[in-house]
Amino acid sequence: MITVFYDGKCRLCSKEIKHYRKIAPSDIFNWQDITESEEDLRKDNISLSEALRFLHAKDHTGQVYVGVDAFILIWKQLKRWRILAMLVGLPTIRQVANAAYHAFANWRFKRLAHCQLAVRHKKE
Repeated sequence: MITVFYDGKCRLCSKEIKHYRKIAPSDIFNWQDITESEEDLRKDNISLSEALRFLHAKDHTGQVYVGVDAFILIWKQLKRWRILAMLVGLPTIRQVANAAYHAFANWRFKRLAHCQLAVRHKKE
């Protein structure tokens, strides 16, 4: 199974994951709302702050994927999304997608109160 760590308090993130859950085969993904439990993150040495900032996913071998690479991993498992996974996986497109995703993710992270609480908690 692929474990997907997502921010359940983010409306955009939740909406996207809800869509994936609706179209995904039931036996492929383990969906983990990281705002409800940090335990699985700790097992994989992923900080709550980084998991709130960027989408994380772990494949069946235990390899962790972050950001665009996590999306590609998810999309490869979804029928109509496989072509997008292939296109975004191309080197130049992946580079542009990574830059755009990081800019958006950082902007979103700075705007959400629960993300900022995680940053403060980490510093304490």
